[in-house]
Amino acid sequence: MHLAIFIVAAAISGTLASNRLQLSFPKRFFISVFEWFGELGLFCMRLLRACLAPPYEFRELFRQCDEIGSKSLPLVALAGAATGVVLSLQTHDSLVRFGAKAFLPAVIVFSIIKESGPIITGLIVCGRVGAGIGAELGSMKVTEQIDAMEASAVDSYKFLVATRVAACVLMLPLLTVVSNFCGIFMGWVANSLSEPISLRLFLEDGFKNMEFTDYIPPIVKTAVFGLTIGIVSCFQGIRTTGGTEGVGRSATSSVVISSLFVILADVILVRLILTIWG
Repeated sequence: MHLAIFIVAAAISGTLASNRLQLSFPKRFFISVFEWFGELGLFCMRLLRACLAPPYEFRELFRQCDEIGSKSLPLVALAGAATGVVLSLQTHDSLVRFGAKAFLPAVIVFSIIKESGPIITGLIVCGRVGAGIGAELGSMKVTEQIDAMEASAVDSYKFLVATRVAACVLMLPLLTVVSNFCGIFMGWVANSLSEPISLRLFLEDGFKNMEFTDYIPPIVKTAVFGLTIGIVSCFQGIRTTGGTEGVGRSATSSVVISSLFVILADVILVRLILTIWG
């Protein structure tokens, strides 16, 4: 909404200035946006065909799962632990002020599992994996390695794109589970430093009102985050032009656009989850 208002205001200011050159920027902007989404749609169609048609590149898929999942684990665990500590410290003072200190374990568990864990993990993976995929595929594109693969009768979308997208979809939920565990554990540690409480009692108070259906929406949401990160990063990398400078632009745009789409997807999915699950 704010972006639309900004674009309309820019167009109106150009009209009032009676300068036809100022109108060229919004025009080019709209055209480039529609071209980008059109190319993205064609990319997704070709990716879907590559995913469904055999043979399947399981060896490359496992390698990408290790690259995306295992090597992102320390950063995700650290981010989850930091989130748990900050959430515990900030929430403790607020709940004490309102006389609801007993609800601290439940607040930490619900906040991390339902929202903080998935979105923090998604943004962390955007920064690490998105830039890596964009730069890797971009460098292969500008050095004509992808063209050489296709000339050798190797489907580049099946070998390079489908495996990376599938690995992102598979690894994001697992990384989120690790982030949630570290966040809840460090939330208990931070709480115990001020008011000692056993881990068993902390977990019982935190999870006593949780149901199995409370775990399903965050898992689905993180899988969508992984799909978004994989598609955007591969798309930005596969369309790289302009040599090494273009590789840098692809890596940067992969992080920026995938992060933006993850945030937008989170807003939409939260609304859908509240509508479906209540």
